[in-house]
Amino acid sequence: MLKSVVVMLGVGAGLVASLQAVSAESRGGSDYNGTWNVQLVTESGLCDSRYSFSLAVRDGDIRLASTAEGASVSGRISGDGNVGLSVRRSGASGAASGRLQANSGSGTWSVSSLCSGRWTAQRRSTRVAQAD
Repeated sequence: MLKSVVVMLGVGAGLVASLQAVSAESRGGSDYNGTWNVQLVTESGLCDSRYSFSLAVRDGDIRLASTAEGASVSGRISGDGNVGLSVRRSGASGAASGRLQANSGSGTWSVSSLCSGRWTAQRRSTRVAQAD
């Protein structure tokens, strides 16, 4: 269960990174639309060392790119690339934050006091994957 929460967190976290200098008010996160591959690396705690997954971004909203049993991800990307994300699965919850750029990003994540680490993301496509 913990592994699944961390994986889901990483997916969402992977979308947190730095963006090109564009007015946050005018762009509203749509510059980050598409599917993003996310890699999580655990730096402390009881979680596996690495996780990978995909997230979809549409107009600043973040969601899983595929269905994950019992998991939910919610988050937003601002026009300037700041990301905030929460993940829930089977009563456990976690959070991720960071910044996206045009095609990459990075940040940090944690699952309560159980484990924490960093994440990186790469844009795979500007098309938004549809969840099943």
